[in-house]
Amino acid sequence: MALREQARRDIVRHVRGMFNDTARGEQPVIRSNDALFSPDSMIWRVHGDVASMMVGGVSALLLQMLHPAVLAGVWDHSNFRTDMLGRLRRTARFIAVTTYGARDDAQSAIARVRSVHQHIGGTLPDETPYRADDPALLAWVHISEAWCFLAAWQRYGNNRLSPAQADQYFDEFADIGMALGAGAMPRDRLATLQALHMARPHLAASDRTTEVARLVLEHPPANPLSIPVQRLVMQAAIDLLPAWAREMHHLPESPRLMGPLVVSGTRQLARTLRWAFADR
Repeated sequence: MALREQARRDIVRHVRGMFNDTARGEQPVIRSNDALFSPDSMIWRVHGDVASMMVGGVSALLLQMLHPAVLAGVWDHSNFRTDMLGRLRRTARFIAVTTYGARDDAQSAIARVRSVHQHIGGTLPDETPYRADDPALLAWVHISEAWCFLAAWQRYGNNRLSPAQADQYFDEFADIGMALGAGAMPRDRLATLQALHMARPHLAASDRTTEVARLVLEHPPANPLSIPVQRLVMQAAIDLLPAWAREMHHLPESPRLMGPLVVSGTRQLARTLRWAFADR
């Protein structure tokens, strides 16, 4: 029992170290009774599963980067080349705070992001202007996240959501997008699929897309022992993408014989992390 408990503590410490910059004194977000969403919400359920959120988060980044304006904002105004882990941590923390944090903390986080977006803009390689606070651009970012997070939960989470519960998840997630200044946000499964379809003519892949995807998929973990787990999560994220998005990125889906192994391995990782974080 002592070894078992030590293993749980080691896993929890390692995962918390991945998502929190302990050198800067960051602590895990505490679940609040005064959060923007209630404990019985679908967003609490989906966002609380570490493994599926890692898979969905990587898929979301890859999907988002296919929009030239999103890509330009990252390329022109982000230090992703030298601090990919920091960028991933900040994104994960924002999601955690706005899902589980106290209402005041969530609203402060939203206000900070809106303030940053007001100062980000530029021109695409074809001289088309862009702004990070463009409502349509913000909607694309949040639609991509919502679709990928839920798709990852449905594949790797603990108990799939029913169609009605999935619609509720999209409805709840849309509230965050709207608070950040996004334009019209889909609030159910059908509207989300329609929004993804409508966005496709505006998406493109380039050498920049390839470079960002490479950095997302190949950034070295802080602990070299995590390399096999990282590779598993990254391939699961690639496999989760819509086929057309994979093709645009020129990223191969798992071979037929490997696909089931990626799914079963990721599900086992998810079960292990749920065990480690139970009652914590």
